[in-house]
Amino acid sequence: MLLFLSVPQPRPPGARTRAGAARVARWRRQRLRLQQLRRLRGLLRGLRGRPRTGSLRRGRMALCGQAAGAASLPSELIVHIFSFLSASDRLRASASCSHWRECLFYPALWPQLRICLRVSPSEQPRLEFLMRKCGWFVRELRVEFAAENYLSGGGGPGDGGRVDTRTGGEEVEALQLSTRWLEVLHTYLELVLCVLVSIRNNRIQQLFEEILSNSRQLKWLSCGFMLEIVTPTSLSSLSNSIANTMEHLSLLDNNIPGNSTLITAVELEQFVNLRSLALDFCDFTAEMARVLTDNNHVPLQRLSLLVHNVSVMHKSLDNMPNDEHWKALSRKSTNLRVYIMAFDIKSEDMLKILKPSIPLERIHFDSYITCVSGAIVDLISRQYDKFLTHFILMNDVIDTSGFPDLSDNRNEDPLVLLAWRCTKLSLLAIHGYTVWAHNLIAIARLRGSDLKVLEVTEESIDFDQGELADQDVDPVHNLIEQVSLGLGQPWHAIMDIESLSVFTEPNRHFYREMQSFSEDI
Repeated sequence: MLLFLSVPQPRPPGARTRAGAARVARWRRQRLRLQQLRRLRGLLRGLRGRPRTGSLRRGRMALCGQAAGAASLPSELIVHIFSFLSASDRLRASASCSHWRECLFYPALWPQLRICLRVSPSEQPRLEFLMRKCGWFVRELRVEFAAENYLSGGGGPGDGGRVDTRTGGEEVEALQLSTRWLEVLHTYLELVLCVLVSIRNNRIQQLFEEILSNSRQLKWLSCGFMLEIVTPTSLSSLSNSIANTMEHLSLLDNNIPGNSTLITAVELEQFVNLRSLALDFCDFTAEMARVLTDNNHVPLQRLSLLVHNVSVMHKSLDNMPNDEHWKALSRKSTNLRVYIMAFDIKSEDMLKILKPSIPLERIHFDSYITCVSGAIVDLISRQYDKFLTHFILMNDVIDTSGFPDLSDNRNEDPLVLLAWRCTKLSLLAIHGYTVWAHNLIAIARLRGSDLKVLEVTEESIDFDQGELADQDVDPVHNLIEQVSLGLGQPWHAIMDIESLSVFTEPNRHFYREMQSFSEDI
């Protein structure tokens, strides 16, 4: 006779009730935590290389005939451990063995990298090592140079960084300072070049093209100043269907060599629904203007153009649209508005660029080598008086003779005429050009409360000798009071230029303004 006994598995008490089910869940979680804790204890014993008893050392710590320690852990586990550590702790942990050191520079551990350097040749080996390890995968890279070292020319005790004023007057002192400054500048550029060369093979370019090829509903593509991530072949990754639905396209990179362009007129023909476009001015040809006026294209409403001296040097202005092309574009879209930023462009080139029929709404001049002339400002105020709302004039040219005066040999100041003629002017920002106090008051009175932003750096403002000779009136206080009354709001000159990106980071300012300019459709 066969006897089968069925023994039921013990059920946790109260499992059939809701409260019992909750207790079961807590019990299982506690059991899981205990199991994890036991595994962690075993892992820690393995990392320390310590057996529980001396007699069991050889048997329990043997793995495939070799001692099991930190070096025997799989790379995935080491990277996982590193992910919980700070950057400094990772560096210390990587010193345990060569295997851990190899896992230190796993891409997932360093999506962001911040490097602080002194402007010194001794920093280059360290920078080259980090760039060799991380330059090909890092997603966000910030390199900071010590300001005090940069300004002092790498000076320190005993390195000749201090100027000896007893060696022969101001000329010798200036020569010594200039020599040290050039040495520091050369070192700085070498370090920057090391960074830029190392990230040229970064996988971001490949990932960017993969994003384009896999996109299905892309309507806004904005790429600006991305260190050669966008190439002349990038747009070939887009399918025709995506190109047909694109509404905004921004391709800006003044580092493209030679006559290469990021987009051609043939490629632009695919973007039939484009409402906003941002390009290098030298890439915007007459053929592109013709394409945008075709009947199968929707009217273009925003056009942002970057005119850079590097592009002008390597590319010709002969292919740019003429005045008839601009008239055709304006007829195609009565709402078309143009935003131009000019970096170090000579006056003769600007005279070629500024066609009368451009519906210019915003213009930004930024100069490091050449200065804008009063004739250019006068031309802008006469040609674009119906459209101009933003006018930015920045000059960072090192000139010991002082800031250039746009009103030299003129009966009327060009900036005052600009405020008088351009009735829609709402933003005026000036640095590096002489602005006379009485002219600033006149600008405020002419535009009144319609001038929402008036930013002028304190060092750019000058006073007539008559204003300074009047002992009964404080000229600075009078200026602030009169401008504030004219604008209908409190006003003061810009004291700290570093606080305004329009002066310190023109590229970023242009890109941000271009974004808002394009969004305002």
